[in-house]
Amino acid sequence: MTDDVATPGALGAAAVRDRVLENPVWSALTGPQSAVAERTGRAARYPVEISVFAALDDDPDEAAWNDAARLAPSDPMVLVAPRSSPPDDWEIRTNIASLQMLAETLDVAPDPEAVPLGPNDVPEVLALISRTRPGPFLARTMELGDYLGVRRDGVLVAMAGQRMRLPGWTEISAVCTDESVRGSGLASRLVRAVATAIRERGDGVLLHVAVTNTNAIRLYRALGFVEHREIDFVVLTAPKPGT
Repeated sequence: MTDDVATPGALGAAAVRDRVLENPVWSALTGPQSAVAERTGRAARYPVEISVFAALDDDPDEAAWNDAARLAPSDPMVLVAPRSSPPDDWEIRTNIASLQMLAETLDVAPDPEAVPLGPNDVPEVLALISRTRPGPFLARTMELGDYLGVRRDGVLVAMAGQRMRLPGWTEISAVCTDESVRGSGLASRLVRAVATAIRERGDGVLLHVAVTNTNAIRLYRALGFVEHREIDFVVLTAPKPGT
């Protein structure tokens, strides 16, 4: 006979999981990706050549926002899952409402056609990104994790890879396929292939997708992802020093 009542240990583990996932960029930059973090007090961001993402700590106040302003005095940043509204002198450019999805029943499998992508592939990768626009991706984004691609007739036509790495979790990102191969199943195959390596090191698999990207959401649900929460990606600019 099984006991359906959750144990205190299980409840504790769930609470820790939720805290990590609620503030994913902060969890990554103060955890597994702290070596690349630029941090001032209670604010952290990726280097601007790697990613536009930034975060405040779990209980931000005016002092935390001041720390964020010192991190990026003039450059726009994408603050992920802010826990409070910015001060009035910050400029909010847009708010991208998104879903955080977790892979609950995803069947992982390597793909024989997928090849690792590296520094020499950056021009091809950026060209594919510019054609498909899966989300923010910069020249050094691939330094955050392993990326896989598929070529047809020597041309890179599909890719996916690992971006944020949180305690116990790794995010799949930059899932994109060229229009010439859309509908052929390459995106699903690459998600499963990237997830294979994530699962092998014992991490859970997550991703983020804009709520307006209904085709991608439909694909991820079919693969076995479920919505965990809504999460905001807020594009904003700090006040200039001295203003």
